[in-house]
Amino acid sequence: MVANGTLFVHIGYTMFRIVVGLALAMAVGVPIGMLMGRFRRAESFTLPLVSVLSPIPSLAWVPLFILWFGLGNAASIALVFYAATFPVILNTWTGVKAVKDIWVRSAQAMGADSRRLLHHVILPGALPYVLTGLRLGLAQAWRILVGVEMLAAVSWGLGWMIFGAREFLNTDVMLAGVAVIGAIGLALEKLVFQRLEQYTVVRWGMMS
Repeated sequence: MVANGTLFVHIGYTMFRIVVGLALAMAVGVPIGMLMGRFRRAESFTLPLVSVLSPIPSLAWVPLFILWFGLGNAASIALVFYAATFPVILNTWTGVKAVKDIWVRSAQAMGADSRRLLHHVILPGALPYVLTGLRLGLAQAWRILVGVEMLAAVSWGLGWMIFGAREFLNTDVMLAGVAVIGAIGLALEKLVFQRLEQYTVVRWGMMS
């Protein structure tokens, strides 16, 4: 599969769905978590909704999402977005709550307005939790994406490759798909998350 290039096509389709879904989850989840952490009304309104929806397994939504979005990439990306958003929201909310009051009061005493307070105190202080939320969201995204690629009648993807190999009892192809998923997860951890931590919270002295 490496020699004929089909493996890289499967990886490309899966990574496209993961990246788009996770980017949408970050674009929506981080602001919602920030609002929940900063404003009591936003927390009172959003937290019950998150508490109701987050325990529902994402696979339970697969038939409905296929009905709403059709077969193919749209349903897959929507399910990745759904699965990854809640860990991002909850961890961002926790991170904002964990920001030390003395940091906020010190910045306000030095004349920081709301925008500077958000950009220079709240967001950096919550960033370790945000990164944890993204890690958890990525793990949730992988779980649902592999499952939905098996069910949503997509034509390419690692989940589709594993499920298709089952039809012909190709154990080697199934194991290759599992190994590639693990290798991609390790690469994302080493090349993306750890480097992002090194350039941000570690450099700032917030993590060792």
